[in-house]
Amino acid sequence: MADISFLLLTFFLLTSSINTDKGISRKLSPYVEAESKSAEVKKRNIMIVLVNANNQLMVNGNVEIISNLKSKVIDFLANPANSPELPEKAIKNIDLLGNVQVSKGVISLQSDRGTSYETYVKIQDELSLAYTELRNRLSREKFGRKFDDLKSEAKMEAIQKAIPINISETEPKNTGGNK
Repeated sequence: MADISFLLLTFFLLTSSINTDKGISRKLSPYVEAESKSAEVKKRNIMIVLVNANNQLMVNGNVEIISNLKSKVIDFLANPANSPELPEKAIKNIDLLGNVQVSKGVISLQSDRGTSYETYVKIQDELSLAYTELRNRLSREKFGRKFDDLKSEAKMEAIQKAIPINISETEPKNTGGNK
């Protein structure tokens, strides 16, 4: 009986797959020495996204619903009319793309310690979807296909340089609320 149990256990261990959890992919900013001055970012280049303990979202001082965050971020980063209230753009020469306007916009995300994990993940998803949409637009314009469908690593890197993910996330704070 012990042999059969051992064989069944071995069989199930060898034939089953173990799911591995993936984290949220983010590139961290480089380490800055405490004595050195950090780069100052102009107010117009920052979109402040706050989430309180009641899972309510505030974008640049205005209460928003989470499903609107993607379009707000796209409008902020794209700045199609070159509005002086929205982020500046710098012209960069990127291989395979030529001269491209790159947004200097930064998304500053801060949540409360009482924010639910579900809300936090929804907000991260909306931010990721916004960057994916912007990258897809540029990729279709330059290469005729979506960013995820690009086969060339060089083309993918060019799109990533043109639309870098600039999300600054601060440590959660206890800002109050009902939770």
